[in-house]
Amino acid sequence: MSSEGFKETEIGLIPEDWKIKIAEKFCLRVADGTHDSPKKKDHGMYLITSRHLKGNKLDFQNAYLISEQDYDEVNKRSKVNQWDVLISMIGTIGEIYLENNKEINYAIKNIGLFKSKNRNQGEWLYYYLKSFRAKEYIHMNKSGTTQEYITLGALRKFPIVYPKDDLELKKIISILSSLDRKIELNNKMNQNLEAIGQAIFRHWFVHFEFPNSEGQPYKSSGGEMVDSELGEIPKGWDVQEIGNTIETTGGGTPSTKKEEYWENGDIQWFSPRDITANKQMFITDSEKKITKKGLKNSSAKLFPPYSLMMTSRATVGELSINTQEASTNQGFITCIPNEKLSTYYLHFWIKMNKENIISLSSGSTFREINKSTFRALKIVIPNNEVLSTYNSLLKSIFSQIEILQAQNQELSQIRASLLPKLMSGKIRVNIPEEATVK
Repeated sequence: MSSEGFKETEIGLIPEDWKIKIAEKFCLRVADGTHDSPKKKDHGMYLITSRHLKGNKLDFQNAYLISEQDYDEVNKRSKVNQWDVLISMIGTIGEIYLENNKEINYAIKNIGLFKSKNRNQGEWLYYYLKSFRAKEYIHMNKSGTTQEYITLGALRKFPIVYPKDDLELKKIISILSSLDRKIELNNKMNQNLEAIGQAIFRHWFVHFEFPNSEGQPYKSSGGEMVDSELGEIPKGWDVQEIGNTIETTGGGTPSTKKEEYWENGDIQWFSPRDITANKQMFITDSEKKITKKGLKNSSAKLFPPYSLMMTSRATVGELSINTQEASTNQGFITCIPNEKLSTYYLHFWIKMNKENIISLSSGSTFREINKSTFRALKIVIPNNEVLSTYNSLLKSIFSQIEILQAQNQELSQIRASLLPKLMSGKIRVNIPEEATVK
């Protein structure tokens, strides 16, 4: 059985002019990382495991170091080179990473390694392993009950579908990689913009070098300082408890036994998992939503857009700004900005005080900071003139970050829509006729 322009294969319909090879024949080699556990060292090289493959990146922050001797020993089996593709094999299976750096400073453990012949092959494999067909193969070949895994043998037999024409392969890669590059560029721009905003906050409200009426740095040009509970502050400024300055609210969870509290809900209802997965300044959508009945019959509270949602339980001090009216579960303290203290001021104040907030949390099962402890934290209140100037300056930074985040959401949706169609041949790229002449 076949469809026009497609042929039947052992893995289903593929374009008539495409090929299938198993991974060990498509690649130079398919291997996996060490199964041993080299000792942790204070100095040396990183050891990356399956849990360190997250969101197309390597999580070096939570990886540990091993000796150069152990590093060399592991690399006899599974040395990673530029354009190789890694895949997580244990736990969360199928996280993919393409190594595009020339200099490699890590070894791998319990990670699948597809050795690529060249850049084109590595990039094709990277995108193919994200396709529906590849995910289906992983699902069908995983093992384990307590902890799922996929075997090296299954990775070696992984069926790879690809265009026979190298030009078509390159054009498909170009389309997908251009989307990824734009997303990455936007992310870097946002990181830089946030770093600039944080630097301004520290410069103005920690070192008190905001511009005075003559445009000179206030403190270093002789601006008058007075004593306060938090040390010296500019004259005319104040120190108050955060809870006396802004409104703070908690959250709640409607009964999960009542469908009318959840079914077809349209009220954003955030959990800490939404925030920790987001890793961005703004958040536009929650995984779960509740109904008006759910909101009314629980301790969840509705708060306005551009409030500061701070996780207060388990993972304490993580922060996101909601872009729509929203509510949360009980794992939050939400700060609602006002004319006195803006979103722009509160965001960086919480970021700057994160370690202190975490230190004030307690608990045996999981750490939590209660609302009364948080509300008692002291905060510097600048005078209206300085706050107004600061808010005008930071508004453009926050707006640009929000715009770039929105662009990335659109680009990610386009990529998610295109990837399965391009990688299966359901959408074909145009190749100039003269380019196909041999």
